[in-house]
Amino acid sequence: MKRDEAEAVGIRALAFVAGDPDLLPRFLSITGIDAGRIREAAREPGFLAGVLDFVLAHEPTALAFAAAAGLDPASLAAARRALPGGGDRFLVST
Repeated sequence: MKRDEAEAVGIRALAFVAGDPDLLPRFLSITGIDAGRIREAAREPGFLAGVLDFVLAHEPTALAFAAAAGLDPASLAAARRALPGGGDRFLVST
């Protein structure tokens, strides 16, 4: 997967997390980011990779996001590998 495609998946993952009343507080708590700074933080290198790390760290969340976005769950890990600090850190089973 190309980096621009991976970034698009990361942006969609961020929208998914931001739109979920259960996930957003957990994401903010884990990352330490203030809700008002999400847009600013999203411009930082590695932020989208962190969003994908968050999503991929919990298989039910990864599968729910993949289903909502119409993506193959394996493409989430591919997107993460294409972003800074990637590698085969997460494997999502279907």
